[in-house]
Amino acid sequence: MDPTQQATGMSNGQSSTETEAENERLRARIAALEEELVETQARANAAVAKWQERVYWLDRWHLDLNALMRRPGASEFRAGLRAFRAVGRAFTRAKRSLKRS
Repeated sequence: MDPTQQATGMSNGQSSTETEAENERLRARIAALEEELVETQARANAAVAKWQERVYWLDRWHLDLNALMRRPGASEFRAGLRAFRAVGRAFTRAKRSLKRS
């Protein structure tokens, strides 16, 4: 293979227009992947910021959730909260269905 073929990438029988078309397709794919990466990083950064905010307030209030949940009655308290939320959601659904009627 001569150096011209190596430099132009025509070693596998591709013409220069085919090579350019392939390069453009690959550049477009790289640009799309970079855009997807930026979006993924933005979502990850937002999630981290949200959880850092929660941790900040837990630290500020000197709350240790692990210690709190080990205390007697913690699981019963959580079950009560779940039941209360379920009743509230049922009430909200009923209210919405009455508004539609």
